[in-house]
Amino acid sequence: MALARSFLGHVFSLLLLLAAVSNALKFDIDAVPGHSSHGKRCIRNFVSRDTLVVVTAIVDGFKGDGMQVNMHITDAAGNEYGKPKDIAGEQRTVFTSHADAAFDVCFENFLTGAKYVEFPHRHIELDIDIGADAKDWSAIQASEKLKPVETELRRIEEMVAEIVGEMDYLRIREQKLRDTNESTNNRVKWFGFGTTFLLIALWAWQIMYLRAYFRSKHLI
Repeated sequence: MALARSFLGHVFSLLLLLAAVSNALKFDIDAVPGHSSHGKRCIRNFVSRDTLVVVTAIVDGFKGDGMQVNMHITDAAGNEYGKPKDIAGEQRTVFTSHADAAFDVCFENFLTGAKYVEFPHRHIELDIDIGADAKDWSAIQASEKLKPVETELRRIEEMVAEIVGEMDYLRIREQKLRDTNESTNNRVKWFGFGTTFLLIALWAWQIMYLRAYFRSKHLI
């Protein structure tokens, strides 16, 4: 029992550490003239179907400073979740995923030509919260009158459930890939057998044809 409690304590501490070290992604994006796609910067992440996602982008600068930052959120299945333009300050986009697919958060920075820009770049802080991390746990704690420890345990419970769901998804994907591999191996095997039988039949036909030809010419 003591060993089990110690193990659970280590797991709990590890989950708290992982939750604490998650920081926003920070980068600079240079401004390009016109509507060129060379300065495009994309961040990719994977999400399961029907999962809550909160994308928070903090862009420095201000509107009308000679640069325009646009954001575009799409996934590999062709779904579009947001396309805000001329971002300055904090921009938050909340959506629920429509498919098990990777989604891209792309930024573009264009020179508008309205004024001279001495340092043509913008600094962006991007934070992507998925699933349990995307929920407003403060509001949940207030509405359900939970203690801070109970709220944290609820959050960790949902995080563990998400991990289990992802493991099940990976197991199903692995099973499908294994079935596809076995099916491909069977097709290659039967194709090899068919090719071998065809070559043997062609070899036998050539021998019979040549023997009949030589006999008709009285060579044998």
